[in-house]
Amino acid sequence: MAARPVSRMLERLVRSSVRGCSSGAPVTQPHPGEPSQPATEDLSRKRPFLKEHVAPFSTFLTDNFGRQHNYLRISLTEKCNLRCQYCMPEEGVPLTPKADLLTTEEILTLARLFVKEGVDKIRLTGGEPLIRPDVVDIVAQLHRLEGLKTIGVTTNGINLARLLPALQKAGLTAINISLDTLVPAKFEFIVRRKGFHKVMEGIHKAIELGYSPVKVNCVVMRGLNEDELLDFVTLTKGLPLDIRFIEYMPFDGNKWNFKKMVSYKEMLDTIRQQWPELEKLPEEECSTAKAFRIPGFLGQVSFITSMSEHFCGTCNRLRITADGNLKVCLFGNSEVSLRDHLRAGASEEELLKIIGAAVGRKKPRHAGMFSISQMKNRPMILIELFLLLQDSSPPASLSIFSRDPLHVQGLRPTVSFSSQMATFWKGRGIPQTPSWMGSGCPQRHYSSHADSDTNSKCLSPGSRVPAAHSGPWSTSDQLTHVDSEGQAAMVDVGGKPDTERVAVASAVVLLGPVAFKLVQQNQLKKGDALVVAQLAGIQAAKITSQLIPLCHHVALNHVQVQLELDSSRHAAVIQATCRARGPTGVEMEALTSAAVAALTLYDMCKAVSRDIVVEEVKLISKTGGQRGDFHRA
Repeated sequence: MAARPVSRMLERLVRSSVRGCSSGAPVTQPHPGEPSQPATEDLSRKRPFLKEHVAPFSTFLTDNFGRQHNYLRISLTEKCNLRCQYCMPEEGVPLTPKADLLTTEEILTLARLFVKEGVDKIRLTGGEPLIRPDVVDIVAQLHRLEGLKTIGVTTNGINLARLLPALQKAGLTAINISLDTLVPAKFEFIVRRKGFHKVMEGIHKAIELGYSPVKVNCVVMRGLNEDELLDFVTLTKGLPLDIRFIEYMPFDGNKWNFKKMVSYKEMLDTIRQQWPELEKLPEEECSTAKAFRIPGFLGQVSFITSMSEHFCGTCNRLRITADGNLKVCLFGNSEVSLRDHLRAGASEEELLKIIGAAVGRKKPRHAGMFSISQMKNRPMILIELFLLLQDSSPPASLSIFSRDPLHVQGLRPTVSFSSQMATFWKGRGIPQTPSWMGSGCPQRHYSSHADSDTNSKCLSPGSRVPAAHSGPWSTSDQLTHVDSEGQAAMVDVGGKPDTERVAVASAVVLLGPVAFKLVQQNQLKKGDALVVAQLAGIQAAKITSQLIPLCHHVALNHVQVQLELDSSRHAAVIQATCRARGPTGVEMEALTSAAVAALTLYDMCKAVSRDIVVEEVKLISKTGGQRGDFHRA
């Protein structure tokens, strides 16, 4: 029998009423527009009163740009019952001692204070909020707060089916469920735990209890799940789902790589190729999502464009971490401890002043996508559960991730997924721990902030040669070719004085004994390799600005390329010297000259040997700049 599309199987699984829920209650399917529980009805009765008695919005929750923060996210715990590779750093996270976490009473005290000042929406997050034993009681206590219109939860869905009936009765009005894949085996690889069927059962239970739409958060990551976009969208045809595709974002420990981010526009183009009739829906005030629907489909799809098109201008969100710190921006690294002030006996007025001061320091927008990847911030698991990716992704062609409808229905393979993967790699002569499974060095990041600890070890595995500095040479903690918004930019050198600039760079080509002898005796069929490489190096220095996009064009006064043969290593040692007078240095010209001369020598000799190695391309010295001279020891 031909396998059905995975989306159809999943839709059938979610809509099915044959399997009983884990609570043991009989399954009933209310009409999609029908109110679900007394808690929802009670909330709707409050709304007319709230509209008539609306108070001026709190100045403490209004920042310097006029943004009114009426949405509070509270993390109930740092713990989680999954071990997602993209959310938790590879080495794990140090959990806060229990005594330093907010107690239930402290959570409710802060919630009351924020609601009193104008917060009308609270979302409970984690870690995984539904593993907190008193989560139902917390929801019930929040539901009693006058002025609070929405109580939501963001969950990984593992415990949702079991707890949702009680949560709904307590007053829960909105649900976000995190799910990054519709392939059970891939799910198990990502989260390092079983549980795909439990998440699907949680989605089923939310629809059954009348939540509409049920929001499903999917972080899209190139090489892992971008091929499932259309399958996710197909689920909205017959189900009241809001599939929310989220651009992959950087957090401390998740080894963000720009190449793994799939932008909103790329996702939209992919979907429109299948459904050109896709139409945009009106945007709600302060919404983080751009919503679309396909005519005739019951649900909708949304895009959260935190990276490519920020929505900071309408941001109305504040966050309280599980240890009681207030974060005014998800991407910001500044926090203030409300817990400490609360336990020190601060009055409501004092707490409001502290909150107001923090909100007042909020910036107009977060840093650009290239900048925030290197900002020191909490791992996402310590802010709230949000599915992110590890450094690299599995090859797209792995048969283990094939869409087997039997797996969708919950059957398990007889051997563990990790064992299958080890067998897969071993059978192909590849090390059993491939880099995308988390053991390699992180890829190079683009950033406006230098990070001396994380990247240096991977960019240069061997020991580094220390540099000797003469004069006031110093390095910057920001990349000069990245602007304040994280975009690539050319440095303006118009105001710099013209000075004499000299730079020397070198490279080494390990030729091997056969090629070395032919070069030494000038017996290569292509001609004199040393002369050709020398000319190539000179020519390369003169066109560096055409090869490297953000380099300035420099009128060189002199270029010298020298090649010497080292018989002890069967190597050619190249040294390039560039000289110019102007407002900017010539180190890129010298490095380009040495590198191209080395590659030319490689090209001249490659017919003799494919075992040639180009190495040690480096700056030897630089003089004449504003920051002083540099000489490598």
